[in-house]
Amino acid sequence: MGSLHEECGVFGIFRQAHADVAHDIYYGLTALQHRGQEAAGIAVCDTMGERGNICLHKNMGLVSEVFNEETLAGMKGNVGIGHVRYSTSGGSVTENVQPLSYHYLKGTLAIVHNGNIVNAGRLKEEMMKEGEVFRATSDTEVIAMRIARMRAHTSCIEEAVKEVTKELLGGYALLVMSPRKLVAIRDPLGLKPLCIGKITDGYVLASESCALSAVDAEFVRDVKPGEIITIRNGKLFTDETLCNNTLCNGSQAHCVFEYIYFARLDSVLDGISVYSARFQAGRMLAESGPVEADLVTGVPESGLTAAAGFADASGIPFMHAFHKNSYVGRTFIKPTQQERQTGVHMKLNVITEVVKGKRIVLIDDSIVRGTTIANLITMLRKAGASAVHVRISSPPFLYPCYYGTDVPDSTQLIAKQFSIEEIRKKIGADSLAYLRIEDLKKTTPDLPVCSACFDGKYPTETYDAK
Repeated sequence: MGSLHEECGVFGIFRQAHADVAHDIYYGLTALQHRGQEAAGIAVCDTMGERGNICLHKNMGLVSEVFNEETLAGMKGNVGIGHVRYSTSGGSVTENVQPLSYHYLKGTLAIVHNGNIVNAGRLKEEMMKEGEVFRATSDTEVIAMRIARMRAHTSCIEEAVKEVTKELLGGYALLVMSPRKLVAIRDPLGLKPLCIGKITDGYVLASESCALSAVDAEFVRDVKPGEIITIRNGKLFTDETLCNNTLCNGSQAHCVFEYIYFARLDSVLDGISVYSARFQAGRMLAESGPVEADLVTGVPESGLTAAAGFADASGIPFMHAFHKNSYVGRTFIKPTQQERQTGVHMKLNVITEVVKGKRIVLIDDSIVRGTTIANLITMLRKAGASAVHVRISSPPFLYPCYYGTDVPDSTQLIAKQFSIEEIRKKIGADSLAYLRIEDLKKTTPDLPVCSACFDGKYPTETYDAK
């Protein structure tokens, strides 16, 4: 569809002995489904059982396609981790589906990961020269194998995790499960979100707070950038010695696109409401790009809240102009451009009586290649819209992302190739305006953000990025 794809979502839980957590993880992953629709997996372990008793099930597909009641009932264990995946590093193949599980000298471990490690190539090359053999092609495998190697020289799994994360450069939220513990680490920049929840008999870790609600967990706090969390014997322990990691000079750079697009509307990340951030983006768009129109509408789903903010600030009525068919498959996997365009029409349909004869402000979160928005404008005009003014609740995409967001390389970014006026003509809009980058940062007040995909100011080196 010419739009961005989600990242990945991680979920972990540790409950009292003899409780089974597979169903909890299923519910948590379902709440995180928006972060990845290619594959899903769950690994559980019984902390009172024999060491090495990890039970793993994963496959390509949605959470509801990979798991059923019979599968979940057979997964016994009181600690577990889960993952929903969209491939940003490594291909879309079964070998890369997470969790990844390993038997090694000191026992077993399973790992899930959201993000990209920009120096993974160098680390992998170093290991291959030492004779290491890799089964998958993702950077998650590099992390897991380095942890397994380091564990042979440390007293516990959390020490191995700490030593390995000192080497990692990039964005990551990691959950590592051993037979007796659940360990979490968030990158020192805070690029990838991770939060802690409390349930009656244990703790939950998740990419977003919305997943805590799915298992009736109470939000405790966000994991601090660089913090290592260890849950053992039902108790939570914290290690903040890497919070001022020298690899990033103690600075932070939270991914701003979580607030623009990725995160679910009801989530709160690092103290910032996703809903409020998007609503404020729409308000600021109305101030910087005013236009005379009859109604404001948004592209479902991520453009709707910014559209409401635009309407609130401008006084132009907000209306739903599209019906979204929630039962259509994932159109971005269609192999041809013609099929992708057909998929857009199958997924969204214009409500003619709303738009006929009207001047419309159409709000979307971004323009990547321009194909999706051009198709929607054509659909609106065929339905009788007299004018279509496009407003985008983010600045123009000019640079690729190396930290786990699927922003294409610059040759595929329409804003890198053409001026705003040229883009307007290409997509067929009557006017076009983007959110200014100085206004973007006001949507997450006092939170240091990474906006490298807009301004090219990367918070780390990107020498291994592909």
